[in-house]
Amino acid sequence: MRFLLRFSLGVLLALLATEGLLRLLPVSSATYRGYHISPEIITYPPHTSFTVATGWDLRNAHNHRSNNYGFVDTSDFKRSPDAVAVVGDSFVEANMLAESDRISAVLESLIAPRQVLALGGPGSSLLDYVERVHLANEKFGIRQFVLVLERGDIAQSICGSGNIHGPCFDSSRGAFSHEHQPEAGLLKKILRESALAQYLFSQLKVDISAPLRALSAIVERKEPQRTVKTTQERSPDAPPASERDPILKHFFEGLQQCVGCRFALVLDANRSRLDEPASVAQGPANRLLMDQARKLGMNVVDLGPIFLAHYRQHRLSLSVGPYDGHWNVIAHRLAAEAVAQQFERATTTSQLPSASIQPANTALDNATAR
Repeated sequence: MRFLLRFSLGVLLALLATEGLLRLLPVSSATYRGYHISPEIITYPPHTSFTVATGWDLRNAHNHRSNNYGFVDTSDFKRSPDAVAVVGDSFVEANMLAESDRISAVLESLIAPRQVLALGGPGSSLLDYVERVHLANEKFGIRQFVLVLERGDIAQSICGSGNIHGPCFDSSRGAFSHEHQPEAGLLKKILRESALAQYLFSQLKVDISAPLRALSAIVERKEPQRTVKTTQERSPDAPPASERDPILKHFFEGLQQCVGCRFALVLDANRSRLDEPASVAQGPANRLLMDQARKLGMNVVDLGPIFLAHYRQHRLSLSVGPYDGHWNVIAHRLAAEAVAQQFERATTTSQLPSASIQPANTALDNATAR
């Protein structure tokens, strides 16, 4: 019995020492992400500081502080009709990079003195971007938007994809729905305050989700949630037309509700095989998206040819690393420069082309008829 007590005390002291040591290191900390400013938009709590890092060796460690609307932007958002909003997912937030290296900051330096607002939301997709467009337009009077789209954004708009903040397409019913992320349970709220727990789950990616749900259910006296496995593997570049077409129609109709707004769509490319030019081309779903956007008078920036040209000249990767497929500093600058060129060309015709103001259904029906 005495041995067991000593052993337990030793383990406890070791855990406390490890906890103390990790608190001195830049281990990813709790972000408290949730629906703080809108029932459809996930952000950090306003004016919250947190740390992010990657892997066991804490690569790309950065300290961030959210602004007054819970986005990772050093400036508080206020009514700025002349500003430009950059909307997207983790490619826009890019919390693995320094603030000055992200597309929003680089673009702002290129089109100064115009302000650029970053409305990035990790783990979101196409239909979520529309919600942020409406927020920026209604709250801040913004009418010019840059939407950063990744290859799988259309497929990720399907309910159950794991990349949904609110609106999504329920393919089983063929109808649009809403999927909200649940509030953190009691056990998760406790564990996320521990640097040791954050190191295990955020840095080492230890997966104990199943036992954690069971334990949390016991603590909260609830039935454990069952995870639903999707049986159909979907290609990020080629979701079925039965899913793709209504998602695109809903997306463009949502953008057109922003009266007088102008859009530039920036599409990522397959950067994993830049030595094979054919693989860099956009998939059929994104080609259709680009075609419809152009028909509605929107600017489209396909980063495939831009990335390919840079790779041919410099032979440099455009990803953060083999462990992280997000854009690195070079890719963010290339994307920002491409958008800035669109702004420069538009100076002779006032501003970025606006989306057609004809009735949304008519415009989209015409765009999808071909």
